[in-house]
This record gives sequence, structure tokens and C-alpha cells, in this order.
Amino acid sequence: MSIENTTSPPQISFDTPAQLRLRKLRKLKDKMAGVGIAFGGISVILAILLIFFYLLYEVAPLFQSAHMEKWQHNGQTVENYASPGEGKTLYLAMEEQAEIGLRITATHAYFFNTLNGDIINESALPVPEGVDVVSTAVISEPQRLFALGLSNGSALIIKHDYRSTYPDGVRVITPSLEYPLGEEPLSVSDRPLALLGIAYSGDSWNIIGGDDKGLSQVSVAVEENMMTGEVELESESSTLPAFNIGARKLLLLPDNRWLMIAGKNKIAVVDLQADGGPQTVQVAEATKGEITTFKMLLGGNALLVGDNQGHISQWFLVRDEATDWILTKIRSFESGSAAIDDIAIEQRRKGFAAINNDGTLRLYNTTAHRNALTDKVADGQVDYIAYAPRSNAMLIEQNSTLAFWAIENEHPDISWSALWEKVWYEGYEEPDYVWQSSAANNDFEPKYSLMPLAFGTLKAAFYAMLLGTPLAICGAIYTAYFMVPAMRRKVKPFIELMEALPTVILGFLAGLWLAPFMELHLAGIFVILILVPISIVLFGFIWAQVPDRIRFLIPEGWDAALLVPVIILTVMLSLSISVPVEELLFGGDLRLWISNEAGIPFDQRNALVVGIAMGFAVIPTIFSITEDAIFAVPKHLSYGSLALGATPWQTLTRVILPTASPGIFSALMIGMGRAVGETMIVLMATGNTPIMDMNIFEGMRTLAANIAVEMPESEVGSTHFRILFLAAFVLFLFTFMVNTLAELVRQRLRKKYGSL
Repeated sequence: MSIENTTSPPQISFDTPAQLRLRKLRKLKDKMAGVGIAFGGISVILAILLIFFYLLYEVAPLFQSAHMEKWQHNGQTVENYASPGEGKTLYLAMEEQAEIGLRITATHAYFFNTLNGDIINESALPVPEGVDVVSTAVISEPQRLFALGLSNGSALIIKHDYRSTYPDGVRVITPSLEYPLGEEPLSVSDRPLALLGIAYSGDSWNIIGGDDKGLSQVSVAVEENMMTGEVELESESSTLPAFNIGARKLLLLPDNRWLMIAGKNKIAVVDLQADGGPQTVQVAEATKGEITTFKMLLGGNALLVGDNQGHISQWFLVRDEATDWILTKIRSFESGSAAIDDIAIEQRRKGFAAINNDGTLRLYNTTAHRNALTDKVADGQVDYIAYAPRSNAMLIEQNSTLAFWAIENEHPDISWSALWEKVWYEGYEEPDYVWQSSAANNDFEPKYSLMPLAFGTLKAAFYAMLLGTPLAICGAIYTAYFMVPAMRRKVKPFIELMEALPTVILGFLAGLWLAPFMELHLAGIFVILILVPISIVLFGFIWAQVPDRIRFLIPEGWDAALLVPVIILTVMLSLSISVPVEELLFGGDLRLWISNEAGIPFDQRNALVVGIAMGFAVIPTIFSITEDAIFAVPKHLSYGSLALGATPWQTLTRVILPTASPGIFSALMIGMGRAVGETMIVLMATGNTPIMDMNIFEGMRTLAANIAVEMPESEVGSTHFRILFLAAFVLFLFTFMVNTLAELVRQRLRKKYGSL
């Protein structure tokens, strides 16, 4: 008899209203999560792109070419106009706003409107009757000083000044002429002053004048009577020896020591303070052609020489190995093949304008060794060119007609060579990489080399990674592979907690405590680096020899904690024997031994301090990612290796580490990115000196620290301001390239070892 089961299995419906609602809700959640993740990812990419393009937007103007066109006023082009007044132009200049020009002739001074040539003020020069003007000398364009050399052997020193007033809220500029040494021309020589050179410093004047057959020197001191307020002049005259080079032009450097005499194609260097009196110390061949222009660059340290073959060269004095000063040709500027008619010097930058006798104007910057503009501004030979003080305008005179030009040349002192190559700066013995963005004086030569900053960035990152990488990776290996879970649960959060420590605190401690401490215990620090590894290995060997009944008193996996007192005691021992070690091996002072005996410069805030401080900053990052990568290796791989007879160390090196290598490599790259972009530690723990020296006892300046230090002081829109953005752009590109390369390597490692 069979018994049939008549009970039917329960029917489960997946299409009930509740199930349908659940599926719709789950689908909606999945879709929203997908959209949210996609939106977040795209937002991150867009944010990075916005940062990239914003930096590029701020940097791009640095590399724009100069532009020059006729001046525009109220939408109308300013046409050429006749030179105001009569006579040949001896000197041409403009005031700060480029609204008023000054034209000096042999008898009169004319202040005129630069837009139309209308004379605003006219005054006769106090030149004695029957005396002619035979030479001119620019003393200082920024101070608006120039001089006229007269045929009776006297010199007239003139200053043009401009006073701004605001009657009824409208600016009015009132020009005037002043005579610092009086309206009476100062007697210099018994010869006509066909040659004239003047240097001015404070209340002291040095005037040299004469002709190619003889020169005289007059030193003038201006003293003000404290009782009456009257100005008194005390002068001292002397005759200079004949130099016999066919002098055509004189330049007297502001230090009153060096006189430069230009002949047909040579330059004579005269030391006015030489033992035994002034004497020629050098005669240098300046050009193969004939010198046509001979002027001083801003600051009075460098000479510009133009010739009739279109060549322009820059020269300045360089101290040689014998401590003698040698006039040296620094760089040349090609300016076509036509003769150089005139050179106009910028009043606030190391730049100048040169015009050939075919009417081609070129704008240069000496530091950047850059030709910023080449433009045809006239047909044929030009008589005179004059820069506005802000270098935004230029007056060009040709055949008694003036043309008023507007110039847009905001950043001429930037070029690839100025940023990344060695540059021979004024006053330096040789070309060098230098960052020095500001100084106290207005004739300063900015030095914008990014090489010291890039070098300092890599140097800081190198020493930080050198210290942090071995400790972080070895600690992560032990924690993830050898340490018991109970101990791992305590150690890992503690180390990761270090990452939350603000870097400003680390920098503060490194700069104010660690750096002085290491200087006082330098020998002890090196003893620590030697004894701590030895003590760890020695303790491990001794612990292995201890009887099992004693070793087994320590729970399995906790024996590593015994190393903590060992390391502490070793550090204390090392510091305690620091002084005896210094006395025994280094004469009592390791720092002096390093500086004097080894010849290695030592700075208290150095790369060793930065390496230790930044090492502590990058260790938690590298440790955490590396530990997670090793711990995430599937256990069946390690168990299978051990089951096949491999030792734990073989399993680690041949199975675990290769499998975890993509994660370990990512940890290193992220740690390096952290080190490269670190700001506060290197800002506070180094001397912030932008030098290029791999010496571990020297400091450095990084790109990030430089931005933090100088950005608040930079003028918005200035070259300095945009250079700092360029430094940020370089840092951005560097980290982007490193991360991209790291991702490519990580993917290859994952592909190679992903099949294990």
C-alpha cells in the first residue's frame, strides 16, 4: 500500500506588490549611487582641471611677446608732431605718467605735452654767452639727472622735476628744472668738455671731463650750513694722466672708482683709486667694428656697447682668481646688420631698447638674454629715443619730428634660460643658479631661477623618504605578517593616529627643539644610527639563546614589545657617550671638525633635521597603505607556500611581497607626493636658503615653502607674483607626472602578479 503525498510545495511569488516595490527601490538606490559616484568622480576631475587651467591662466602672460603701437588717446591714434622749440635735441625724457616730455637743446629746455607737442613750459638754460654745449652726460635716469659739457671747460648739472597737485580734484603736473650745484656752470678743465662723465652719491659728486688729449677730475662735496641753511660747495681738482686710446665717450661708475673710456673699438678701464694715482688697468677690445653707443645699464654696474655692425654687448667687472677686477664680456645681443644709432635704458628693469639706422627698434632684457620685440618704427636713421620711467611709452625723434609710441612689455625678464639655466648676474664671478626676488634698492637685478627651488624640493623629499621608507615598510611587513592580531589591533591605530598630527606642530618642534638638540648632540645622533640596528640584532640573537621556559613566559607574538626598552636604553646610552666620542675622535666638537677639517659647511637647520621631521610625517601614510596591501594578500597563498615547505621568510619575499607590490608602490608614491608638497615643516625646520647643495648639513628652500613665504609680499599681477604661480604650476605638473607614472607601474605590477 502506497501513501501519496498530496501536500503541494509552498508557492513563493516574487511579483507581489511588496517585492516589486522593493526591487524598484533597490534599482533606484543603485542608480542614485551610480550617479552620485560618477558625479563625485567627474567633480574631482573637473576640480583638478580647473586648478590646472587657473594656474596656466596666471602663468601664460609671462611668455607673451611685447607689443608696440602708436599711442591711443580717446580712441584716436596720436599722430607725429614737430619737435617743440628750436635747435638740435641734446636730451629727451618723460615724466612718470608719460604725459609731459622734456626736450633739451643747446640753449633752452622745453616741457611739452606728449600727445601733441604743445609747449607747457619753456626756460632758457644758464649757459654763458658765447659758450657752446659740446657734450651731454646722463648721470641717473631714475633720479632725472643729466649734465651738459660746455666749450669753456665747465659743466652744468640739471635735474628735471615734476610736482603733482590736485586743485578741485583734478591732477595737475607742474614741471621745473633744478640745478643741484647751482646755475653757475662748474669749472672742470681748461679744455672744452667734449668728454664728460659724472657720478653722484648722496652729497658727493665726481666729475671728469676734457677731450681725447687730456682729462681733469673735480670732486665736489655739498654741505649745508646748519645755522643759516645755505648750501656750500667744497671742490678738489686734479689732472688725470693721458690714456692715449682716442677717447670718444666716458662713463664713470657710481662707486667713483672705475672710469670707463670708449675709443674707436676698445674700452679702457681706469682705476681712479689705484696706488700711485689713477692708472689704466685694462684695455679690452669691445668690437670688431666701431663703437657707436656706450651707456650704463640700470644700477651703474654694467655697460652696453653698440657698434656700426649691429652688434650689442653687455660688459661688467668680474673679480678673477687673483682678486683683480677684469672687465668681462658677459653676453651679446644680435640686432641685425645695420649700425646701432641709439640705446635707451629702462629705469626700473634690466632692459633697454636699441634702434638701428634703418629704423628697426628692438627691446631687450639682459638678465633673461631675451629679445622681447622687433618692430619697424621709422624709415631711415633716427635721432633720439627716450623711454618713459614705467617703460610703457617711448618718444622717437626723426628729422625734428616726434612719434609717441605705447609699449606693452610686462614681463621681459622671463625666459627659459632665466628660469632653468645658469645666468651670469651682475657682481657674480661666474654664471650660477640663483633665486633672489627682491632687495632694498630699486636698481636690483631680480633672480628668478627655479632650479634651486626644484632642487630643494627633491632634496627634502629624498632625505624624508630615505628615513621614512625603510621604517614604514619594514614596520608594515612585521605588523601585517608576523604580529599577532591582538597586538596589531593596538599598534596600527596608534601609528595611523600620527597622521592626524598637524605638520605645523612637527615643523615647530623640528625648528625650535630638534635642530638645536641635534647640533649639541650631533655625535650622539650618528652613534644612535649605528648602535640601534646593532642592539636590535644583538638582542634578537641573545633572546634566541634564552631557555624555552623563560621565552615561553612571554605570550606568542608579544616578544617584539621587548625591543621598546632596548631601543630606549640604546638611545640614552648613545646620547650619554656623545661628548666622550666627540673628544676622542673629533677634537671635542664634531660640528667644528665637519666645517674646518672636512670642509663641509654646517647649518643648524639642515636637511638631516628636515629628513627626520618629514620622515615622521610620511611614515604613517606609507605604513598604513603598505600594511593594508600586505594584510589583504589572500591567506591561501601564504598557507599554500608554507604547506609546500617554504619558510616564513621565503613565503614573505617570494609570495606576499610580489602580490602586494602594487599597493606598496602606491604607498611609496603617495608618501613621496606628501613629501614633495610639504610646506610647514620645510618652512620652519630649514634655513630657507635657496642653494643647490646635496650636503645633508645644509638647508634648502622648496617650491611649496617659497610660495608660502613670498606670495603675501608679492604685488598682484607682477612678474614676481606670476613666477610664484609658475612654481605652483611646476609642482602641480611634477606631482601629476609622478602619480601618472606610478599608476602605470602599479598596473603592470598588478597584471604581472595578479595571477598568483
